[in-house]
Amino acid sequence: MIDAWRLMRGSDLIGTLTVYEVDMPIFLCDFSPGPGWEPVRPLFEAWAQVQGPDPDGRRTTAALKPIFDLGLHLVPVAGGERVDRFSLRIDGDKASLRY
Repeated sequence: MIDAWRLMRGSDLIGTLTVYEVDMPIFLCDFSPGPGWEPVRPLFEAWAQVQGPDPDGRRTTAALKPIFDLGLHLVPVAGGERVDRFSLRIDGDKASLRY
């Protein structure tokens, strides 16, 4: 199992995700922002605000599309293959990851 990931946008480090618990299929992580965090922070804050029922999916789509458009990827800190398809929610210093 991978214990930590670098969240990247191209070669820019957005932040580091360190797994502290697994609730399959979700990895619960501590989030440490990197130098590229500030420009994308508002997008993740908007996604963190989407809670509760969303019957037609409009709120979810409106919050997630700008994040998907960033072209983010994950790189295991200890080395390994990059991951391009994943779901990530960052709320303050906590994150939930599914890939």
